[in-house]
Amino acid sequence: MSDTPSSLLPPESSVTRGESLPCVMVFNTNDPSGAGGLSADLTAMSSASVHVLSVVTGSYVRDTSEVHDHIAFDEEAVTDQARCALEDMPVRAFKVGFAGTPENLGAIAGITSDYSEVPVITYMPDLSWWDELAIDNYLDAVTELLLPQTTVLVGNHSTLCRWLLPDWEGDRLPNAREVARAAAVHGVPYTLVTGFNAADQYLESHLASPEEVLASARYERFEATFCGAGDTLSAALCALIAGGCDLQAACAEALTYLDQCLDAGFQPGMGHAVPDRLFWAHDGEEEDEPPSTESSPDAGDSTLDANDFPLDTTKH
Repeated sequence: MSDTPSSLLPPESSVTRGESLPCVMVFNTNDPSGAGGLSADLTAMSSASVHVLSVVTGSYVRDTSEVHDHIAFDEEAVTDQARCALEDMPVRAFKVGFAGTPENLGAIAGITSDYSEVPVITYMPDLSWWDELAIDNYLDAVTELLLPQTTVLVGNHSTLCRWLLPDWEGDRLPNAREVARAAAVHGVPYTLVTGFNAADQYLESHLASPEEVLASARYERFEATFCGAGDTLSAALCALIAGGCDLQAACAEALTYLDQCLDAGFQPGMGHAVPDRLFWAHDGEEEDEPPSTESSPDAGDSTLDANDFPLDTTKH
């Protein structure tokens, strides 16, 4: 399998001599429960040894059970945060999580368009907690403003299908290539589709272009319900790309890292479980060989090794 196209790799000119950590800029909302949002981005990306420039787009009002509300910053506040940091530090990748409003998406798109050589990882969270009109307006803005600048779109299979293929009438659910084709209509070259329900209590994730499935991973389903998994995965993927990994290797490592985070997950409150994104930092735990990541027959002879993250034992 060929390496990632040069457009996915961070430009050499963006790194100054003697810089110890690559910088990544994240646009996301605060999550006071610590499950997702900027909390997930900061811990997952720090685990991958990148320096995070975090731009706050607003704040959820939520616990570990559900999102009750969201308070959005205005677009000027988002722009000022980002421009100030970008004038000081070069970035090697952008991640866009939940921006809160179409206006904030417009501000983010304006910023990323000024850095067209820098990869953009866009994560689409589950918005089912929100008002239907607000969801429609937000998704329309993402489609029009952000997807044309997105390098890799990340999202759960059901979320992406409802958004990108709302009129699907087939007897079966869309596969990863069909979701990727729908994203490509709006300019997205690669889509990482997670949460495919497979046989025998397994879940699958597939990295696809409109032409082919580049890589796949298959993991045993957890009994617990987690919040924050999608932000964790997309943050890890973004950090690995910023660190110089080609797309397939970054995807494999990010999926393995998420699997380990979920395996070490915990329940801090009365709601859902939360990934332990710093599982590798705990003292006194035995470390065995990391699990293998199964590749799709369409992934050629790509090894998809996971070597950069400190990996722990997993049962699945």
